[in-house]
Amino acid sequence: MKLSEMYLSEFDNEMVSTRKTLERIPEDKLSWKPHEKSMPLDRLAGHVAEMVGWAVQTIKQDSLDFAPPGAPPFQPTVATSRKQVLEIFDKNRAASREAIAGASDEDLMKSWSLLRGGQVLMTMPKFAVLRSFCLNHVVHHRAQLGVYLRLNNIPVPSVYGPSADEGSL
Repeated sequence: MKLSEMYLSEFDNEMVSTRKTLERIPEDKLSWKPHEKSMPLDRLAGHVAEMVGWAVQTIKQDSLDFAPPGAPPFQPTVATSRKQVLEIFDKNRAASREAIAGASDEDLMKSWSLLRGGQVLMTMPKFAVLRSFCLNHVVHHRAQLGVYLRLNNIPVPSVYGPSADEGSL
């Protein structure tokens, strides 16, 4: 079995749960955050939606400099509505899925580097980047978003089993 095939089943599963979580962001609380050091909900939701697309750059490029010397830095997505976030998510999910499905094992074992201002922050095989920097990172922030929902009395969707709001074993 190809690495991309093994990865896609996990990717597809996580994308279902991620979309269910994004579907619940409260439009009337987009600027809300639980703590002064926390990301506001609009930025967190935008971050989750944009990260889903990071697999494309990981597969198609050998590096990413999010603050390239002499060029504008990466501009993060800030949600303006639930509809906007879901459109970004759906577009990025489809593009990532296509890129992953088309990647060979040889492609996925090539090195990929993350840079800031020309300085290398990390280098790993692309497959490891997909698992850690892309997918696990989405899961991490999706969980944060679940806490934001809970703290705003919005039902938290079932992800890996029942939540206190949905389902039972």
